[in-house]
Amino acid sequence: MIRFWVSLDVRTAEEAEERILRLSPHKHFKVGLELYHKVGPAGVLAWTRRGYSIFLDAKLHDIPRTVSAAIANIKDLGVELVTVHIGGGARMLEAAQAESGSVQVLGVTVLTSLDQKDLFHLGYHKPVDEMVVDYAKMAKRSGIAGVVISAREVESVRPVWPQGRLVVPGIRWPGDSLDDQQRVGDPETTLRAGATDLVLGRGLWLSEDPPKRLQALVQSQPKEAGKV
Repeated sequence: MIRFWVSLDVRTAEEAEERILRLSPHKHFKVGLELYHKVGPAGVLAWTRRGYSIFLDAKLHDIPRTVSAAIANIKDLGVELVTVHIGGGARMLEAAQAESGSVQVLGVTVLTSLDQKDLFHLGYHKPVDEMVVDYAKMAKRSGIAGVVISAREVESVRPVWPQGRLVVPGIRWPGDSLDDQQRVGDPETTLRAGATDLVLGRGLWLSEDPPKRLQALVQSQPKEAGKV
């Protein structure tokens, strides 16, 4: 089942609410660090209690005990998805999964803002695709639900993890600006490659008519797949 998560990359609850209502009846939204650090757990809980599915992009990265404790608190918010950095290691991923309950844990592989040159300067010498596949294998072994990858790695990761949830940010339509993203893809190609979830951010909100662009994307999917 394909999910389209609309990013609420704004600074206040009021701005987020405006966007949510503008896209009604859409129910799936991503709350990232910017908004989460403003509205806090109470704000997220208010949305889940109103029936919205929330993807909390927390990007947790700490020692296993700390991440496990954070997941224990987050699952009480009723969110559907939460992210951790795979770079925290296998034990951290296993600790997150052990505490996850009903929330599905996703492992962030390599941020879409990074390219091969960036990784080289950080001390990583493997090609990006290889690094992402290695991270996906580790995530699969840990038992978490899936990974966050760029559109460019979907074809490489899908054979490695046929049943995994492959969540793809950095979605751009033809003619869109890349902004600070380096590894992007268009929605149709990314879905054909095997993505299960798309995160729609600036490519949606900077369009002339965001509700129309979202509706067109949802309606272009098979009826059983294109869930809002």
